[in-house]
Amino acid sequence: MKTKTKDDYAAQASVIKAMAHPTRLLILNSLKKREICVCELRDLVGDDMSTVSKHLSLLKNAGLVAARREGNWLHYRLLRPCVLKFADCVAGLKD
Repeated sequence: MKTKTKDDYAAQASVIKAMAHPTRLLILNSLKKREICVCELRDLVGDDMSTVSKHLSLLKNAGLVAARREGNWLHYRLLRPCVLKFADCVAGLKD
């Protein structure tokens, strides 16, 4: 098994940092069952489109979500559903 380097840990930390916001966790959990249009995510989150787009951009740059264009809208899907297990684990700490 490969020994992890400082760069490996930095990459992991950047993913955790991308997840470290309530809105982004809501988005990730909403995408666990199906692909969703950014317009639906905007309505779900309750923020303006630019704010939702910034959250999605952070998640995309971290490699957690991907988008495809359909007409004027982007549709997002979850690429790494395993991160939701981490979020569930963290949620269990509150109990």
